[in-house]
Amino acid sequence: MTDAKVKYNDYDGFARSYARDNEISPYNDLYERPAILSLAGEVAGLRVLDAGCGAGAHAAELIAHGAAVTGVDLSAGLLALARERLGPGVPLLQADLSRPLPFPGGAFDLVLSSLVMHYLEAWEPTLREFARVLAPGGRVVLSTHHPFMDMRISGSDDYLGTYAYTDAWERGGRTMTMRFWHRPLRAMLAAFRDSGLTVEDIVEPDPLPEAAEIAPDAYRGLSRRAQFLLFALRA
Repeated sequence: MTDAKVKYNDYDGFARSYARDNEISPYNDLYERPAILSLAGEVAGLRVLDAGCGAGAHAAELIAHGAAVTGVDLSAGLLALARERLGPGVPLLQADLSRPLPFPGGAFDLVLSSLVMHYLEAWEPTLREFARVLAPGGRVVLSTHHPFMDMRISGSDDYLGTYAYTDAWERGGRTMTMRFWHRPLRAMLAAFRDSGLTVEDIVEPDPLPEAAEIAPDAYRGLSRRAQFLLFALRA
């Protein structure tokens, strides 16, 4: 099969099986999700853009803690599941995060973007949009692939490069071809600087302690090898 015929990142094709796995996977439920929500801090009363909201797991937590959430995602299938979960009162829009966002400047106090940036070849256009839609002093919290994880999956020894690689995911009895972009930490920091965002914190999270009993294999791995990298940024 030629590259032109491969459908990468087909979340519409496996939305429900992906969402089900995301809900219970220790890498999400006991690692990334609690880490990024902790980084977000107190959200009561904040206007939050969930950028890449998927099926709504993070949005549900934010709403439960008092945030007014708007969600955007590229996948219509995942947005439909988010609507089932969140109900009709939460604004959910289909949007491509590599393009301008359909919101006025200063519309949000916080942008949360969970495990999205590694799908993008260029970070600056997206980050500039995040900065634009933030009110003065607003924050971005985001998680992305740790570059060392990229190297493990891709088999590359090129840490300093920026390049695409693929992975195969098994979901719902199907093999899905995923494409991600590796970039080193220095490229991430340069993108933040060039987008007018100041780094407040960089987090390599630990799994929750209860993962040791619930998912011991994942706990051992995550306690030794960082899977994701998190940032808190200030506009």
